[in-house]
Amino acid sequence: MAAAGLLPRLLDADPLGLPIGCQTYPVRDALCKDFDGTLKQLAGMGYRMIEMCSPPGYANAGYGPLVGMKTSDMKERIHAAGLGCESCHFQWTELRQKTDDRIAFAKELGLKQMVLSTFGFRPDATMAEWVQSAHDLNKIGEQVKKAGMQLGFHNHNFEFKEIDGVLVYDKLMSEFDPKLVKMQFQVSVISLGYEAATYLTKYPGRFLSMHLQDWSSTEKKQVPVGQGMVDWKKTFAAAKTAGIKNYFVELNMDQLKPSIDYLHTLT
Repeated sequence: MAAAGLLPRLLDADPLGLPIGCQTYPVRDALCKDFDGTLKQLAGMGYRMIEMCSPPGYANAGYGPLVGMKTSDMKERIHAAGLGCESCHFQWTELRQKTDDRIAFAKELGLKQMVLSTFGFRPDATMAEWVQSAHDLNKIGEQVKKAGMQLGFHNHNFEFKEIDGVLVYDKLMSEFDPKLVKMQFQVSVISLGYEAATYLTKYPGRFLSMHLQDWSSTEKKQVPVGQGMVDWKKTFAAAKTAGIKNYFVELNMDQLKPSIDYLHTLT
């Protein structure tokens, strides 16, 4: 008999009527030490989806122990824990140099979305470098689309700075092909004064997913969803216009349970 914590919830009880997910990066140490146990722990909290990171691309960032796991085995074990996985982060180098291999991995894992985590530029990168990489990503996006999936781009704080009076994020939006590269919005840029709702509304239909974190203006640190300054009702209302297909809490293990408890209260 399934444990009570693993019983499926009614989707309409959660924001956007979508299953609540979490990104595995903050819990990667636990995941790589006990893959099955950690997945079951996440499912027990109520999470229904996870977003992986490509083990080869993130081998030096904590996912090394998973490099040898067969993709079919990974998929089976994720599903056995009562979770789904439709999205995964990839590094820029692996997407450029091993495009076909990474697409094959994504298809075998059953992904619908492949997300570039960052271009990894140095702080003094020029706008021309951002633009060139955006064009290069469009080309990869075309290959991903032909394979039946959607390519996405995940922002960090880097994109929320101005170069010659132009916000990098806005420039990227003008250079990405709207059909080939969708955006995954990192809500934590609220720490810099930028609201997710502003951009989700400004660029309707251009978004794929969101990473959820909250920010305490007094403690100056990330806090569980619902315990900081983000206006979540406003954010999710804007997410409908944006085209959001899924969302993932990206916080440490001790912050995941209070976050999903809060999200369950939003309808």
